[in-house]
Amino acid sequence: MKACAAQIQALKAARNFRTIPADSTAARLVDLSGNDYLGIAADQSLKAEFLNSFAGAEDFPALSASASRLLAADQSEFRKLEQLLADIYRRPVLLFNSGYHANSGSIAALAKGRTLIVADKLVHASIIDGMMLSKADFERFRHNDVAHLRRILAKRAKDYERVLIVCESVYSMDGDFAPLEDIVASKTDNSLLYVDEAHAFGVCGPGGFGLAADMAGVDVLIGTLGKAAGSVGAFAALSSNVLRDYLVNTARSLIFSTALPPLNCAWSRFVIERIPAMTGRRERLGELAAALAKILGTDRVSHIQPLITGSSESALALSDKLRAGGFKVLPIRTPTVPPGTERLRFSLSAALTVNDLLPLETLLSK
Repeated sequence: MKACAAQIQALKAARNFRTIPADSTAARLVDLSGNDYLGIAADQSLKAEFLNSFAGAEDFPALSASASRLLAADQSEFRKLEQLLADIYRRPVLLFNSGYHANSGSIAALAKGRTLIVADKLVHASIIDGMMLSKADFERFRHNDVAHLRRILAKRAKDYERVLIVCESVYSMDGDFAPLEDIVASKTDNSLLYVDEAHAFGVCGPGGFGLAADMAGVDVLIGTLGKAAGSVGAFAALSSNVLRDYLVNTARSLIFSTALPPLNCAWSRFVIERIPAMTGRRERLGELAAALAKILGTDRVSHIQPLITGSSESALALSDKLRAGGFKVLPIRTPTVPPGTERLRFSLSAALTVNDLLPLETLLSK
């Protein structure tokens, strides 16, 4: 306990101590910290339509799976959702409880044996945890630096049975896009490409199903349902049934976790069926991104945009200032981002309007 207390004091001294934030709904703040990119989670009419789609309690999906996926009695809602996603991606799909479960479980399972992991420097913590759980050798290439990736592969790929190349399509802290076509072109004969589309699913690519949705050469595509889709859970779209069967038998986060509630799977399916028709929401998100980029003075037009402050103290102070002005923009600090790159992360939602953002310009200029 003394060691825990000492670490807490050190975090407080460095201004990196975290607390779970209070509910901002009652304060009527403009929320620029969430991941409800399409405004689905905030859409009460969509929720009402979903609930009204059931004739009565007798056909209402169960509120709990009550067991892991391998033991659950009722598999119907899982299979319907997986089949819908399999039809979209034209490849086998496996559901997971969250993006964290998908990444930590899949990476740890796929990197067994004589595997080298080569991952972008800015991949998510869930990917890093999967790398550590795998105990595989790994190397990081500079962020979005394909030349550096190719040098690593040329030097080391031949010494391993397989190479797992890992990147995201849209990066969660910077909102920038991976050069996926160049990364695909860099694959060696013994490599698999693993792309996390957590922040692209619903927003980017054909039908809103991600930047890699129709891209050949991607062996594992991870999509998250708890962000733009306004639900919970995640999935892996895989290049073969062999990979799906392998993960069913080796991904510990799948095997040893109680499965998602069937009700949430039904809601995810309901939403995903409607995502291709949500072009207007994606266009509004693009308009908001352009307006925010102008306010922040950046040329990066994305639904995620950072404002680097350079220290925890300045990030906290600016977050407090914006909160007083009616905006929830929480600070992002070490270790989530490297020291010296502390920031506010502006995350947009199609539920907002450009007028909602305009007061930011005055607040940031003071």
